[in-house]
Amino acid sequence: MDVNKNSYIFGFSAILVIVVAAVLSFAAESLKPMQAENVRIEKMQNILTSVGIEATPSDAGELFDKYIIDQKLLSNKGLVVEQEGLSPFDIDAVKQYKDKNLTEDERYYPLFTFENEEGKKYIVPMAGKGLWGPIWGYVAFAEDMNTIVGSTFDHKTETPGLGAEIKEDFFTEKFIGKTIFEGSEFVSVEIVKGGQPWDSPHKVDGISGGTITSVGVGEMMERTLKVYVPFFKSTSKASL
Repeated sequence: MDVNKNSYIFGFSAILVIVVAAVLSFAAESLKPMQAENVRIEKMQNILTSVGIEATPSDAGELFDKYIIDQKLLSNKGLVVEQEGLSPFDIDAVKQYKDKNLTEDERYYPLFTFENEEGKKYIVPMAGKGLWGPIWGYVAFAEDMNTIVGSTFDHKTETPGLGAEIKEDFFTEKFIGKTIFEGSEFVSVEIVKGGQPWDSPHKVDGISGGTITSVGVGEMMERTLKVYVPFFKSTSKASL
């Protein structure tokens, strides 16, 4: 065989490409279960973080099963529903938010109930849009389903030092103690620029230089929490 012929070079290259592609495809398929498990563990960690429970990958499952005593699935009208084969934990808030083919009736909203010696807390997952891409998070409420007791936000593409700061404690801690109702009226929590009266129970000081991402967090919260309002009002111990 003449290895200097173009036909040999092209044939060898084609075989090499096929072999490499096959190996990469096999590796990707083999790693899928591990990747799915990592996503599941990270989700449990984020849910627990919103209520102040720091979990490691090794104990996240145990702590989640210990403290999350109930999971509900709500319709877009805030009513508890059951979908056969669909668990509240299975809902990917980011994928659902990005899927423009879903009708409002095909969108479902999870609610996780946390309980420890201090009482119950209710955790709401949410997703929205920052400056460069999706943002998401979990917001936890006290038993009155009005007062925020914790939150966690995250992203993949926001600008370091600016919009990316939504995941830092100095920002998420500002939400603690804020309320989403004014009397019986839902007002959510507004993200405002520095210098404004953000000491209001319904306002949080935004990130300097990260205005668009901050506004995205506020929009995400208002749009998502509006769905939960009927459930909150019907079950809350507070006088909403």
